[in-house]
Amino acid sequence: MEFMQWVTLIVFAITIVVVITNVIDSTLAALLGVAAMCWLGIMTETDAFKYVDWNVMAILVGIWIIAGYFGKTGVPSWLSIQALKLSGGRPGLLVIILTFLAGFISMFVDNVVTILMMAPVALPLARALKLPVVPVILMIGFGANFMGTALIIGDLPPQMLHSVAGAEFFDFIWQHGRPSSFPILMVTFLITLGAMWAYGFRGRQRVTDLSSLDVEAKIPNPLFATIVVVWFLGTVVAMSMREHIGVQLGFIALTGAITLVLALTLLGDRVKEASSFEECVLELDWRAIFFYIALFALVGGLEKSHILDLVANSLKPIFLENYALGATLLYWVTVPIVGIVEHDAYILTFLYTIRDMAQDGIEPWPLYWMLLWSGTLGSNLTVAGAPALYVALSLGEKEEGRKVSLREFLAWSVPFTLVCSVVCYVLGMLIWVLPYVK
Repeated sequence: MEFMQWVTLIVFAITIVVVITNVIDSTLAALLGVAAMCWLGIMTETDAFKYVDWNVMAILVGIWIIAGYFGKTGVPSWLSIQALKLSGGRPGLLVIILTFLAGFISMFVDNVVTILMMAPVALPLARALKLPVVPVILMIGFGANFMGTALIIGDLPPQMLHSVAGAEFFDFIWQHGRPSSFPILMVTFLITLGAMWAYGFRGRQRVTDLSSLDVEAKIPNPLFATIVVVWFLGTVVAMSMREHIGVQLGFIALTGAITLVLALTLLGDRVKEASSFEECVLELDWRAIFFYIALFALVGGLEKSHILDLVANSLKPIFLENYALGATLLYWVTVPIVGIVEHDAYILTFLYTIRDMAQDGIEPWPLYWMLLWSGTLGSNLTVAGAPALYVALSLGEKEEGRKVSLREFLAWSVPFTLVCSVVCYVLGMLIWVLPYVK
């Protein structure tokens, strides 16, 4: 490598290490890394700005605004009570249903937001059914972190795949004549939930009289809830029709958010539960937004210096010689790495690497999917891989008034991650990788 490529690699590596170790705030570290690349001449400030996918940023902001209103409707609380009724008072089954519900919501809402929606209702239910709080809240965290890659809306990795490879909404359901992310992850999720029920939740005493639990939830303002849910669904449908509408996903998401704010503002006192636009903007996780902006710019610095080309060229012989082996190595190397490294940065870097290998005739799509799935599922291993788990763990510790040991955390995260990773690997190989083996 040339001198400037070494400089780029050192700056990138130091930045990622600081982000992982949390010596200083991760967002600040990422922004300092971008500034260092610009001052050192690796790229210009204009280059850094251009490397950011502002369409993805618009998707995040638009969906987060709508999700913020959704959390105030009371619908998540109402759904949790329905889960209790559906469980028939069986504590173990309730945990599995709540975890599934968290996973389903996270297909449309950021995983951290999903946890913050679900936890306030799940904790009283856990206390009422005499369930240990930490496993319950961790399962909700695992579920919220699990299904974000099932559709293009829920989490950053699928949106990055849209940015790098042009994946559209329905590509996450069916692509190239075969099921893709949504059906494969859904089957994996259900099998994993069954395994976790057998592992830690079966055999708990059933509560036959649910009325004795004294837990209930109702939707405070049906008009407010109806408007938000209809607007949310309308935005999702519009995003699924992006190719026919002819505009960017980010523009659709922002349009849905802005028009929802307008509609709620015009209704005034009839929807008192709705935040003002100023409050809504202040409630956004700007720290996360700036982190993602810096992340795109950092990886852009690697691309500008052609380091990703070097990585692609070094990996290319493996995939040309044995495509199945290459996909297997990509998958199983990714799982443990994203358990200790913030998975968004890792996934974005290798999405560009796979795209570069595709220019030499290597089929990219099985590799894109295997990277996305392993990068998402493996991040459930520790709190370092997924910020959502840190939020869930903090809520559990606060509820029980104690610190949760690493051993206790791993007792739940390791079996969950192992089961879902193995199941998804088998499905991914059979459905996506092996058909492309020559």
